[in-house]
This record gives sequence, structure tokens and C-alpha cells, in this order.
Amino acid sequence: MSSDNDVDLDRVQAAALAIKGAVVRTPVAYSRTLSDITGASVWVKFENLQFTASFKERGALTKLLAVEAAGERAVVTASAGNFAQAVAFHAGRLGLTSTIVMPVATPSVKVERTGALGAKVVLHGAGFAEAEAEARSLAEAAGAIYLSPFDDPDVVAGQGTAALELFEDVAELDALVLPVGGGGLLAGAAVVAAALRPNVELVGVQSERFPSMVGVAGGAGPLAVAGGPTIAEGIAVPTPGRLTKRLIGELADDVVTVPEARIEEAVCLYLEVEKTVAEGAGAVGLAALLEDPERFRGRNVGLIVSGGNIDLLLLASVITRGMVRSRRLMTLIVQLPDRPGSLAAVCALIGSAGANILDVTHERHRLDINSRLAEVAVSVETRGGEHADSLLRALQAAGYVAAVDTRLDPT
Repeated sequence: MSSDNDVDLDRVQAAALAIKGAVVRTPVAYSRTLSDITGASVWVKFENLQFTASFKERGALTKLLAVEAAGERAVVTASAGNFAQAVAFHAGRLGLTSTIVMPVATPSVKVERTGALGAKVVLHGAGFAEAEAEARSLAEAAGAIYLSPFDDPDVVAGQGTAALELFEDVAELDALVLPVGGGGLLAGAAVVAAALRPNVELVGVQSERFPSMVGVAGGAGPLAVAGGPTIAEGIAVPTPGRLTKRLIGELADDVVTVPEARIEEAVCLYLEVEKTVAEGAGAVGLAALLEDPERFRGRNVGLIVSGGNIDLLLLASVITRGMVRSRRLMTLIVQLPDRPGSLAAVCALIGSAGANILDVTHERHRLDINSRLAEVAVSVETRGGEHADSLLRALQAAGYVAAVDTRLDPT
């Protein structure tokens, strides 16, 4: 294995040749609808269509081929899930044994899939940092090779092949907006862009809760990491890699953060518009366009859906929350006379307005409600904001005291 820490275009192109045929050359498509929504001309590369549903296969295989060439037979790594699956899959193909240390809170879909691909899975630590420390300890004890998910020149070169393909498929890009955790994808892409498309702006995106690379590109240094639960657990890395930090500092233009709500919105848009499943980390590029549309308006922007491994229960929750934000689901609080037929009249009015009633809760015994009134909470399905507003106005015009439940109303 080379100890050379330099990553250049030649190394990325060599990685592309080495992994050709063993990873998917994923499609790139122009999204008319996402372009209309964001104001940019949006091109999307679907790395969630890799066998393990993540771009991580590129760097993992590049590194494993170097391990195999050096005569080593056992590897250990730490990962929140995607690098884990990539290592498990390709190590098995190459006849290598793999042990993967994953944080305890890793989504079950990633844990189960990693084990099914043949790796030994060890759950350890509250986050990536603790899992990484345990993985290094296990590798030393077993005499195995520790693989960094991002801070390794072979891994960075392999990840850079995704950008290499994107530039080959789309000639007119003005900006590339990519997720950043440890930094392997952005660092590899920055190497490629610097050599082939120096005028393309390279923007990394992180969750607000893990801004470990923010300021690196501008030289100000990273922000303090607050940590905590995030839908983008795949990029919840508290400390950037030394190699990736250097490359991003030298070659990328900016690293920005996005709030959790924007990431959820982006996951929903990929599902609804592109009919594709993006995990939180894979959707942060689109989230950045939604968060700051003026920055990218009128420009040709490349996005990479870096992964699609999201827990189904989490996805179901994100979909429901997205419908609440768009007011396609909402709960109305309506006061009505406490007499026979009142509830039926309210329900009939809601139905005549074209809304679908999902649930009704009837309350008449609370002391803050007039003894001659009752209050109902009606959960309804609408066609969105304008329809929701017209429904509320119809109830008020009919003489009812009605409002949206503010605990669920995103406004």
C-alpha cells in the first residue's frame, strides 16, 4: 500500500479504472421540477443506486484493492453505516475478513444489512468518535488493517470518481453542492474540479448540529460541534479528517450548514419529485438550495444523492412531518354548540369543502370551555396551504370559532 498522502487527478483516474465494473456508474438526470422549486438548474447524480445504496463503495473498494495488493487479509473500520456496508460487501468479494464498529444508535437497517453482507458487527459508543476509537483498538489487538472511512488518500481518490463521472456527463455545471461529514466526497470532488473545472464552485453542506468543516475552506477554522440527534447521521462526524480538512481548505470554496427541517424537506422532495429514497445525509445538498435559493438561482448546480439507507420508521415519520409542514395534514380546533347534530354539521361542512377527515376528538368537560359549548379537534387531509386556508375561512364564515392547532402548524 502506498504511504503517499497526495491525492491528484491521476490518482482519482487510476481509482476509476481499478473499480470499473465493480461499482455502478450511476445515472445523472436533469430535474425540471427541482429546478422550478429552487430557481437553479439542478442536475442529480443518484449514488443511492449503488448495490449498497451509497457512494461509499467507491472509496472502500479502492482502499480494499490496495489492502489486497499488500497481502493483508483482515480489515477493521468504524462507520455510521454506509462505509460499513461498502467494506462488508467488497471485502467479501475479495475474500477478506471485515469487522465493523458502529455507533449504538445506528439505524437498524444499516446494522442488519452490514451483518448480512458478511461482516462482524460490533455496536459501540454514542457516536462516530467513540466507535472509531474502539475500531482502532480492535485492529491493533488483532493485527488487522484499520480503514478510515474518509481520512485516507485511496478512499478520497475513490470517492472523487463520483465527481469525475458527473463532470463527464454534465458539461455546463457552475456549482457542485455536496454533503460533508469526514470530508472524503468533497475532498475528492475538489481535487477533480481543481484539475478539470476550476471555475466550478465547490460547496460542502453539513447539519447545523455537526458543523465540523464550516470555516475550513475560508481559513477561519471549524465551529464547535453541538452534537445531538440528527436525521443526517451519515455525516454526523465531530472531527474532520486531517487529509480531507487540508484538501477542502485548499481547494473547496465554502462549507455551509442546514437545519434539520430543511433536510427533512429535501428527503420528502426527492421521494415525491424524483421517486427516489434519499437518507438525510444524501439530501443535504438539496437542502442547501432550499435554504439559500438566491445563492444558486439561475446557475447550473450538480447534486449527489450520496446514499439511500434510511430507517423505514424514520422515513415514515419524515413523510408525515412533511405533510404537516405543507399543510396537507393539519388539525383544526373548532368550538361548537353542545347539542345534537352540531358535530355532524361541522363534519359535513369540512367534507363539502373537499377535505378528508382522518380523526375527531370530542371534548366537553374541560373547565376552560363554556358549559354550553364543546370543542373538537379534527385532523384533516387537504390539498395544501391554499386549500387549508380556504377550509379555515369556510368554518369561520359559518360562525364557528376555529383555528389550526398551533402545536402542529409549522407557521
